[in-house]
Amino acid sequence: MPVNNKKLGRDAAVQGTNDSSVLSKVSAAAHGYFQDDYLKQFVCKVSRRAPLINRGYYVRWKAVDYCVKQFLRVTESCPRRQVLTLGAGFDSLYFRLHAEGALKGVVIFELDFPEVSRRKGVLISNNTRLKECLGSFTASLTGPVYVLGDQYRLLGVDVRETQQVEETLRGAGLDCNAPTLILSEVVLTYLETQWSDAVIVWASRLLAQSLFVMYEQIRPQTPFGRVMQSHFLKLNSTLHALRPYPDVAAQTQRFLDRGWEQCVCLDINDFYLGLIPEKERCRVESLEPFDEFEEWHNKCCHYFILSASRGSLTSQALLSLPTVSPIPVLKPAWSSLSLVVKPMVGELCVEGLGMASSTLAPGLVLLCGGSDRAGRGATARVLLRGKEGWRCAHVESPTTWGVRLYHTVTSVPGWGAVVFGGRSSPLSPIRTLLRVTHDPCGLSDLAVNDNQGLVRLSLTEMDCRGDPPQPRWRHTTTALRHRGQNFLFVFGGRSRAEAVLGDAHFLCLCDQRWTEIPVEGAMPEPRFSHSACSYAGGVVICGGLGGGGVPLGDTVILRPTNTGFYWDRLQTHPPLVPRYSHSADVIGDRLVLVGGVWLHEDGVPGVAVLDLTTGVNVEHRLDTSLVPWALMLHSFCSELLEDADGSTTLALIGGGGNCFSFGTHHNPRPVTVDLKHVL
Repeated sequence: MPVNNKKLGRDAAVQGTNDSSVLSKVSAAAHGYFQDDYLKQFVCKVSRRAPLINRGYYVRWKAVDYCVKQFLRVTESCPRRQVLTLGAGFDSLYFRLHAEGALKGVVIFELDFPEVSRRKGVLISNNTRLKECLGSFTASLTGPVYVLGDQYRLLGVDVRETQQVEETLRGAGLDCNAPTLILSEVVLTYLETQWSDAVIVWASRLLAQSLFVMYEQIRPQTPFGRVMQSHFLKLNSTLHALRPYPDVAAQTQRFLDRGWEQCVCLDINDFYLGLIPEKERCRVESLEPFDEFEEWHNKCCHYFILSASRGSLTSQALLSLPTVSPIPVLKPAWSSLSLVVKPMVGELCVEGLGMASSTLAPGLVLLCGGSDRAGRGATARVLLRGKEGWRCAHVESPTTWGVRLYHTVTSVPGWGAVVFGGRSSPLSPIRTLLRVTHDPCGLSDLAVNDNQGLVRLSLTEMDCRGDPPQPRWRHTTTALRHRGQNFLFVFGGRSRAEAVLGDAHFLCLCDQRWTEIPVEGAMPEPRFSHSACSYAGGVVICGGLGGGGVPLGDTVILRPTNTGFYWDRLQTHPPLVPRYSHSADVIGDRLVLVGGVWLHEDGVPGVAVLDLTTGVNVEHRLDTSLVPWALMLHSFCSELLEDADGSTTLALIGGGGNCFSFGTHHNPRPVTVDLKHVL
């Protein structure tokens, strides 16, 4: 029947996720993220995955392994212990624990679709190294018990058929009174919720002393969550649990309502930063060049690790955060006013990650660098405002712009703009500085027709004297005046040698010399992907990603003095939720922060308006109902636009991200946010 054919097709698609998952785990193990010499026995060849995917599968492996080791520790005095893995696929847990000598008194049961278990049984039977770990065993091609060893039982049963599952487990020797760890690693969410809930109830009823560990996805309503769901829909593997159980609180209550006595659920950012020692995090983070922090944190906040317990084991929590959390728990000061986001009016097809922008003149915005679907583009573009709205035009030049990501373009009134820093890869920072000038009348080597005349730009490489800062990216550069001269102020970022920088530098643009200016007070904490804006003769810096991979929520103002500058810390109330990869603009005495990434489960950052005189801040949600795509506001640019009626509009350009293994998402065109109601 058609319905059955659809069900078979969905089941086959779910089974296919096993093959993709084991390949990714093999890649992570091959690159030293964790030690597992047995995973590769289940694949034909080792395939290299991107660093982001390696990290993602490392933390998945680590979260489950952490709980397994905790279970073995708290039950070490028990004569018999059991591990039941649901949807085990080609998992290598038994073989790895055997090699570690950690199977004393432990029997491992693995359960999956009959076809998956049959394939695994054949692989084991034909592999000398795997057979040596089993000792004496029997194997069958007909099931439901495909491999039966002293401490390893491989079973082929549909987990939805709980009665058959129970009969098969009992027949294979499951002791319902022995302490049992149940593992479900991205399994139950593929089942319709009625079936997954039934499995949770069944396990709590069957096993008197048990712990249930689950690793799955959450947060379906965010832009990342929408892309994630779309990916699995294309694979015909719907994530059914996402909507009825969208967050850690709902997942916790789910288990408490279904027979489990205690439950702890952490998103993976909390697990990674709170339960993995700093030394281990440093080891992992040094394995490969990496610069996809937004995608990493988004991935981690869209997955959770859960531990539920019942019986005598309920007092032995497998998961618990340190007393002092590394991630500040702050609630945004949400306003009742939401700001409407609209696609920008005009013929605009502009996308890119890690671009830089600058307004060179009213109605003329320069965009350069970044990467898009075509790769890491080296071309520059301009956005031009005409009578019919905005349009985008490419700029051609005999002088190369170079391939740059996460650089800055800073406009200096009456002087032009400076392109500074950036990278082509995490191993290749850019050393050159470029000066861009806008000459609407004279001849130059750069030009683009705006249908009303000729917009001319000139691009020259700057030859700066003095002691330059080390090449960097994800920094900020800000224009300021000091003693009647134009300066460029460079702060923070990261470099090939240092993961986070906290130094500050001044470039005098009049004589193109790096120079020192006295700055008093304690320097701000090192950071990158922060924001910096000109304000009151100095600079206001906000947020960023600090050392240890934790976002910052401070606001620091570099204020002018008679001799130089001094650092002044602004106390905000309520405190700003720490964030990074946002944009910022100063309008009067207000700092307007847009988008970015925070390690917080209450939605995604919208627009924060901070009064720089009082420290009061308010968060406004963004209403994106008029935007027909998932709007990701990180790795993007923003520019203030003065409308004809004198009101202020903010243009948000580019942005998006490599959404873990779900594909790369680009915002396909700029959008605007009207700020008149919040200024």
